[in-house]
Amino acid sequence: MSPIKTTILDHIQEEYGSDTEKITHETPLLSSGIIDSISALELVEFLETAFKFEFQAHEVDQENLDTVNLIEAFVLAKVESGEATA
Repeated sequence: MSPIKTTILDHIQEEYGSDTEKITHETPLLSSGIIDSISALELVEFLETAFKFEFQAHEVDQENLDTVNLIEAFVLAKVESGEATA
């Protein structure tokens, strides 16, 4: 498992409880209700801090945040585009 996925899964398990131990890389987080809109904003704040980039308002959506795989792909795109800061 990539370090990004590990970081994301660890955070979700710490923040959202023991039920999240069953989460896989493809488990729907937003569309299933595991993460609600407030939790999604908290996740965005965590990702911005952990990976040193900023979300644009239009990027905070199910397309980028619904699964660990989607989150990882989004983070990698931000980092590879040079939007991440050291």
